[in-house]
Amino acid sequence: MFGIYINDVLFFHSLILISCLCVLSVLCVKHSFIRIKVKAHNCLPRQREISLTRGIERRSIILFVFTWILPVQDLHGGGKMDYNAKLSKVTVSLPPSGIRKFFDLVVGREDIVSLGVGEPDFSTPMKFCAPAIEAIKKGKTSYTSNYGLLELREAIGDYLKRRFNVSYKPAGEMVITVGVSEALDISLRAIIDPGDEVIVPEPCFVSYVPMIRLAGGNPRILETSFEDGFRPRLEQMENLVSPRTKAILINYPCNPTGVTFSEDDLTRIAGFARRHNLLVISDEVYGELTFDRPHISIASLPDMWERTILLSGFSKAFAMTGWRLGYVCAPKPLIDQIVKIHQYSMMCASIMAQIAAIEACRNGDDEVKKMLDEYRARREVIVEGFNRLGMDCLRPEGAFYAFPSIKKFGLSSEEFCERLLNEEKVALVPGNSFGRAGEGHIRCSFAASRERIRLALEGLGRFLQRRTDS
Repeated sequence: MFGIYINDVLFFHSLILISCLCVLSVLCVKHSFIRIKVKAHNCLPRQREISLTRGIERRSIILFVFTWILPVQDLHGGGKMDYNAKLSKVTVSLPPSGIRKFFDLVVGREDIVSLGVGEPDFSTPMKFCAPAIEAIKKGKTSYTSNYGLLELREAIGDYLKRRFNVSYKPAGEMVITVGVSEALDISLRAIIDPGDEVIVPEPCFVSYVPMIRLAGGNPRILETSFEDGFRPRLEQMENLVSPRTKAILINYPCNPTGVTFSEDDLTRIAGFARRHNLLVISDEVYGELTFDRPHISIASLPDMWERTILLSGFSKAFAMTGWRLGYVCAPKPLIDQIVKIHQYSMMCASIMAQIAAIEACRNGDDEVKKMLDEYRARREVIVEGFNRLGMDCLRPEGAFYAFPSIKKFGLSSEEFCERLLNEEKVALVPGNSFGRAGEGHIRCSFAASRERIRLALEGLGRFLQRRTDS
């Protein structure tokens, strides 16, 4: 549309230019005729001839400027474009990510101790990198199937069966995506019509609610609480469901709370979904990172495989954030529609990342265990530190986040984090970044060395002591 508009305008101005040239030609001919007539009859002095000539030239220049140059200047940014009228109202209404706001404040600053970004501090294990490097050397840099490499899908199928007791066919029941974020995006767009509702327990990952809205849906927020262990209660779910509800979106272990669901929790959610004929979109990207009991996939519960869209990936447990690789598994009728959106919006994930992920699925358990053991030790350091400072904090059951309460200190989440950053150079994420239910809390990532965690706790202790003294 914009290209057509530009072509039409340029065509219009071309016509004006041609007209101007014709006018100028006529004026030049007239000018020459006057000069000839003047000289022939010798009826005007030289000064009058020059004055007459300059007058004609000035009128020609003015005519050219007003008919061609000024309209072209308007076309190229005369300040009349109303961008607000052109932008999507839904997009404009979305707030920027609270996580990225604080990330942008600290990136590249060596003087700041950051427990803000949810990214493993481990490098991707070299045993995962080596096959990708070799593939690059051999020139394996092409597109793959929209579904992803068959060898990777087979490896994921074997991995999910071995690790979580869920079965998906490599052909037709899974799609390899550019991170779990794309997996969630295309899953939502595949099931949501304008006005459809999705129940979302909060606090939750920052992209859930915006993605639902961008897909045309209405998020129905279920506010969990510290007192309930950040677990959704059945009566809350029942109060939110309506004839327009399509799905419930869950994430466990949870970013930002570190809470994971027990079998009883999942059975309650599953019964609710079956009773109201809902889909369950289950983001289990932290499934490998559980500390006290094995992870249970909701898709493994009776009668839940058929109504579950399972999301996972390689960023967190395998320390492969920058590789941008995830996957979505679901019954074939759902995948048939999900892959359409993937085809048109993304084509396929990087072949090099897919080759690395094959090795991760097949031979990555020992690397994941080493990282998990270290995260478990770091959990003890950070929880013990919070207890020593008098902060109320649930013991994280999975992922690498703690979500302590700061309500007793009389500051909002944003005020607390901004002052802590300014006064002690310690970066944390305000809890309200994860929804209204997160207000009064801060998210602290322990995907950082124990030494960095201790330094952050020392700065936090000094900050809290000053508030107590005042």
